[in-house]
Amino acid sequence: MGAPRGGVAVSAPTTRELRQRPIVAVHTGDGKGKTTAALGMALRSWAQGWDVGVYQFVKSAKWRTGEQEAFASLPERGGLTWEKMGTGWSWSRAHTAVDPAEQAREGWRSIRQGLAEERHRFWLLDEFTYPLAWGWIDVSEVVEALGSRPGRQHVVITGRRCPQELIDAADLVTEMALVKHPFQQGQRGQAGIEW
Repeated sequence: MGAPRGGVAVSAPTTRELRQRPIVAVHTGDGKGKTTAALGMALRSWAQGWDVGVYQFVKSAKWRTGEQEAFASLPERGGLTWEKMGTGWSWSRAHTAVDPAEQAREGWRSIRQGLAEERHRFWLLDEFTYPLAWGWIDVSEVVEALGSRPGRQHVVITGRRCPQELIDAADLVTEMALVKHPFQQGQRGQAGIEW
């Protein structure tokens, strides 16, 4: 039994309740591995038979990634939704006729509705920090939607320069620190390592 509140004794959460508490996790920082770690969590969720939603905010729908291919080859267990919501050039409007800011806002509106409907048990919002940091999506609105989501939905958000307001609201924050990267010596991205 916990300490009385207003004359009423409050019991502490049970182990089961503590194991079923939904979390918001953020993987940020300049180091490599944010999406990779989040996809590991998505894979664990899939193994639990949960419905998983992966929403990528910067990668173009034209890009083929190893992670998506790997997930597509898994046998049916839980539901899996994988959507690429970016243009691939979100940092430069010169490369596309589509407005990346509006595309990001449209993607967020769909996710916000999906959270309210409990569409997935596990959500991965990959590279979602970028449209937040660029001011395309209101951070306070995101924090409010995540804080009021019903059920036991876990949400993992990845990307550099995560706004402090989201870091403060998250339950789990990991910062990937860059120590050394082949790109610093002119190496280009390569299959199996970057995608």
